[in-house]
Amino acid sequence: MDPKKKAITAAVVGTALGVGGLVVVAMPASAGDAPKLPQVSAEDLVQSVVTAKPAPFDGTVTVSNDLGLPKMATGAVPGASALGIDSAQVFSDGTGKTKVSLTKGQAQETIIHNGNTVWDYDSKTNSATKTTIPADVATKHGPVEGKAADPSTAAKELLAKVRESSNVAVDGTATVADRPAYELVLTPKPTERTLLREIRVAVDSQTRMPLRLSVLSNGTTAPALELAFSKIEFVDQSADLFAFTPPKGAKVTEKQAKIDDRSKALANEAAQATKLLGDGWDTVVTGKVPADLMKQKQAQGEEKGADVQKMLSRFAKRVNGPWGSGYLFTTKVGGAVLTDDGRFAAGAVPEQVLYEALGAK
Repeated sequence: MDPKKKAITAAVVGTALGVGGLVVVAMPASAGDAPKLPQVSAEDLVQSVVTAKPAPFDGTVTVSNDLGLPKMATGAVPGASALGIDSAQVFSDGTGKTKVSLTKGQAQETIIHNGNTVWDYDSKTNSATKTTIPADVATKHGPVEGKAADPSTAAKELLAKVRESSNVAVDGTATVADRPAYELVLTPKPTERTLLREIRVAVDSQTRMPLRLSVLSNGTTAPALELAFSKIEFVDQSADLFAFTPPKGAKVTEKQAKIDDRSKALANEAAQATKLLGDGWDTVVTGKVPADLMKQKQAQGEEKGADVQKMLSRFAKRVNGPWGSGYLFTTKVGGAVLTDDGRFAAGAVPEQVLYEALGAK
């Protein structure tokens, strides 16, 4: 996909997958008897998750979803590819080095983050990309693609986002990946206007690491998406795991992560125009796609720009109101609106809340 089209599509649906742009998931209850564990208060459990020291581990993560996300939208949104995987093997040394192997049908993608070096290998095309991240860029570098497949990372980020606007309780115990865990439940306070009903986090009783993350939307009993460890071992990891040698015959591309002047200008323009309305569950992200990305006439011809509108019309609904006109994209856990003049609003909220956000001064 053309990078400009990809950027515009990301602006439409990038934050519609969860609260404030976070991927949210839902899972069925664990099978088997609930383990007997010492009682713990909800606040103490939350605090122990937030302050827990990362431990080295390797685990198998299973993923499935019923978000109602169109296939083409999944492919167009950076980071959403994790929703299309069948399973993932995650390794961590506990100090920041990670290895994630994503299985998609018969193909496998391996992502290794070791210091300032990131390797991304695709078995389907037998190609690898080595990215070197300079120290000044690394401090601002976003999550490595594939990290969304880690229930622990996703759960901690989500807890930080909605903790203050939630009623928090411990709802018994469960067995996840053959380990005893506490069931932490967060529900939105009555003042929150959201499509989400509750978030459940299964917390390992010993390490306090989240093993399973669940989010249920209003009006449904089936999970929206499943993300959980089916197996996990807390053991030291060999340094060799985080070194990568391309297979024989693989096409290798090397690049250095950098932000050029044009990218900085676009990023600054987008940041200045982006605002958060509300907080917690009903947070709505509003902003404006940089004008350069919304231009219909590209240097290569008019057809490229026209394709963006055509693409949006295939998976989004045409809407209008006092705020203007544009396209509405919805999933079971949230939605987003992109107006014809490049403004956007997105969040895990009803569409009316999005329209109000677009009309806010």
